[in-house]
Amino acid sequence: MVLKNCGPKGYPGMAEVGNMPLPAKLLQQGVTDMVRISDARMSGTAYGTVVLHTAPEAAAGGPLALVRDGDMIELDVAGRRLHLDVSDGRARRAPAPNGARRAHEGVNGYQKLFVEHVLQADEGCDFDFLLGKREAGIPRHSH
Repeated sequence: MVLKNCGPKGYPGMAEVGNMPLPAKLLQQGVTDMVRISDARMSGTAYGTVVLHTAPEAAAGGPLALVRDGDMIELDVAGRRLHLDVSDGRARRAPAPNGARRAHEGVNGYQKLFVEHVLQADEGCDFDFLLGKREAGIPRHSH
């Protein structure tokens, strides 16, 4: 199951919406877990096989933007790798201005500043213009 457009730019702000429950139809069939993939975040109290914070996120043109119903996705946990198996990827890709999805066209003020300058989850979701401006570095394990 894939949930996209919920990352730093897509939601915007990367709200805690990644806790995708299993569909009732599958629960009724006895399915107790399935891989869930998202560019969102979720609480540490959730359970199951979940891949979060995919980067780049769908709204920034990441691979999740290309996912359609029925696509095969390979997950290699040990290798820290996701692979979307599509042959028509270029045909599916629709470039968005400044890496933001079209839904953010016409926004202004702080939301515009945020969507245009926020970094991806793997980079800390900070503003790009703040890089190198702080006294202390933020270690990777603190994200």
